[in-house]
Amino acid sequence: MLRTIIISLLFLLCGHLSRASDKVADTSSPDKTRVWIVAAGHAAIWTGTFIALNQAWYSDYPKQEFHFFNDWAEWQQMDKAGHVWTSYQLSRLSGDVWKWSGVSEKKAIWLGGISGLAFQSIIEIQDGFSEKWGFSLYDMAANVVGSGLYVSQGLIWKQQRFQVKFSYYPYAYPPELEPRADELFGAQGIERVLKDYNSQTYWLNMNLRDFFPDSGIPKWLNLSLGYSARLMLGGRENIWEDESGQVYDYSSIPRYRRFFLSADIDLTRIRTKSPFLRSVFSALNMIKIPAPALEYNTQGQWKFHGFYF
Repeated sequence: MLRTIIISLLFLLCGHLSRASDKVADTSSPDKTRVWIVAAGHAAIWTGTFIALNQAWYSDYPKQEFHFFNDWAEWQQMDKAGHVWTSYQLSRLSGDVWKWSGVSEKKAIWLGGISGLAFQSIIEIQDGFSEKWGFSLYDMAANVVGSGLYVSQGLIWKQQRFQVKFSYYPYAYPPELEPRADELFGAQGIERVLKDYNSQTYWLNMNLRDFFPDSGIPKWLNLSLGYSARLMLGGRENIWEDESGQVYDYSSIPRYRRFFLSADIDLTRIRTKSPFLRSVFSALNMIKIPAPALEYNTQGQWKFHGFYF
């Protein structure tokens, strides 16, 4: 539910991009009406998200004084990669909306990064007052990395040479472990996509043409480095206890990390005169395109995937 709300926020911001792609205001003279619309929209989304999260998620758990929680050892840091991806994409989309308002490019970049970080901070603040969780400095650091990646590239290069992307392919759990997977990650649909760390991969993409402008490499071709993990049946270990007190010990199942080398397409570099397609490409660019991939994992195995997503 929590990540579903965050992704809904992403696509809500994406909806503005169709107008952003259609007509860009003169940055030497910001459109005050557009600036107020964008500012009010951000404030409304931030406030609405805070209320929705509190009612739909945190209201079911006891609250206490603000406190910290060290969750670095959980989920092989897959959740931290998710924070980097979400904050980066929120910053990118927000920055595009601010550019549409007509503010200077530098200001739009800073406002996009701050907005992305602010949206993510909602979760961290509410976690800090929840008895079940706590404020995670590592989550916040991941949020800063994601927003910082967007801001620093925009200021230094005036383009995004490195991008953070996401892909998902459902892991086939053995029948005896399906109940555990349903309990942890949701039974099906979008909830499983957003919460199943065993099925997710996060990618750092590098645009080759930006670094080798005279190479003749297509502008849309990216080199992609991926990270994922497998066989995680709990945050820290594969041992858990159900409500009746029965202990399940699956520590014999090894948790391991996976690293990938692949190629990808930067959809925003594909030329089109259609404002609608530019908007669609911008939204879809947060997802990695399926492609062949070379894998190395911490079990010491090398694997080649003819088609990986």
